[in-house]
Amino acid sequence: MRPPVLVRITIATIAAAALLRAQPVLTQIAQFDVPEAGQGVAVDAQFFYAVDNTTIAKYDKKTGARLKVWAQDQGGPLIHLDGAMVMDGKIYAPHSNYPAWPMVSSLEIFDARTLDHVGSHSFGIAWGSLTWADYRDGFWWMVFANYDQPLGPDGSKYGNKLNTQLIKFTSAFQMVEAWTLPRSLLDKFDVMSNSGGSWGPDGFLYLTGHDLGELYKMRLPAAGSVLELVATIPMNVRGQGIAWDRSNPGVVYGVIRATADERGRGIPNKVVAFRLHEDAAK
Repeated sequence: MRPPVLVRITIATIAAAALLRAQPVLTQIAQFDVPEAGQGVAVDAQFFYAVDNTTIAKYDKKTGARLKVWAQDQGGPLIHLDGAMVMDGKIYAPHSNYPAWPMVSSLEIFDARTLDHVGSHSFGIAWGSLTWADYRDGFWWMVFANYDQPLGPDGSKYGNKLNTQLIKFTSAFQMVEAWTLPRSLLDKFDVMSNSGGSWGPDGFLYLTGHDLGELYKMRLPAAGSVLELVATIPMNVRGQGIAWDRSNPGVVYGVIRATADERGRGIPNKVVAFRLHEDAAK
């Protein structure tokens, strides 16, 4: 026998309230003025590394003191570093020739102690502009973004953001499989695409766009080829690259890139750190 309508409504209301309480929430725990934080940030046990197009700066996590800066010489080969991650003493920084055409991408490698450039892996003309890279379970995970920005006098799109892909590679950069982003997420990016990404301590993938102050909790689909959007979490950032702190589970770093008006008033870019509420990580 079906329960009375009143009982069914009460059960639904309770379930909805429980779901609302379970929504992930971030609490900001630190903020630093960091001029180099134009594109993204990487983090390890003691330091964070701010990334701009052709610059990486090393900072003390506790004090925010700048310790070292690497800057490419004028006319060098790198054009657009777009964030980074740190693993086993090396910084891995996604790179592209954005906004040139055709799109080419590479993964640039730096020594985390000295910031010396020590290696490079080129993807050539393949899937789009590499915007972030992470390593998990023995595989590389990378997003190659495409955009709806007009390109050229005919107004054609810069790759079309529907072509943005998350690609899983072996440790030797052999492609394993790939997924696209859901339209509900792509619609949030306007003419841009996914800018930052990092696997969280809860086993979910977290993404950011280029501008909105939001963090997107994602998971791989049980079937098909489209990632699933689990939750949208307000985050005091302006898109760009993010990084989970693997030395302090539950803490994630992001950047606030200053607007042109703010830069004119002497307000610099910032690196910000947040803690994910415990209930959200379960």
